[in-house]
Amino acid sequence: MAETHTPNASATTTGAGLFQSQLDIAGTPLIADEPVELGGLGTGPGPYDLLSAALATCTTMTLRFYAQRKGWDIGEVSTHVTHHRDAKQTPADRFERLITLAPGLDAATREELLSIANRCPVHKTLTAGSTVDTALVGDV
Repeated sequence: MAETHTPNASATTTGAGLFQSQLDIAGTPLIADEPVELGGLGTGPGPYDLLSAALATCTTMTLRFYAQRKGWDIGEVSTHVTHHRDAKQTPADRFERLITLAPGLDAATREELLSIANRCPVHKTLTAGSTVDTALVGDV
């Protein structure tokens, strides 16, 4: 792993509550936290909320980009993602993704867009798995 790099995202504890963190996502600040029922302050999205948001936004962006390349006017696209975890299932994590397309698109276009949604980069990352390299930095 490289000693120095520019992170896509970073999280630093705020000292408020057990879980609250100040995020920097590509230069945009955000607070993350866990819900009160999990011991957090409920002041921001939790880690799985952020992962769900990544899938939702990647799907929407991918569909808009594909439609533009094809010269299609597909109107508004909305993607809603819900995360469920059930340790009794394999895999334990399940994401439900609901995509709303503007009315009036023919069935063939809708099916093609569904196929493209399943090829968005975050979808592919989640379904293929990833490697995470981790190192500690600072004093030894």
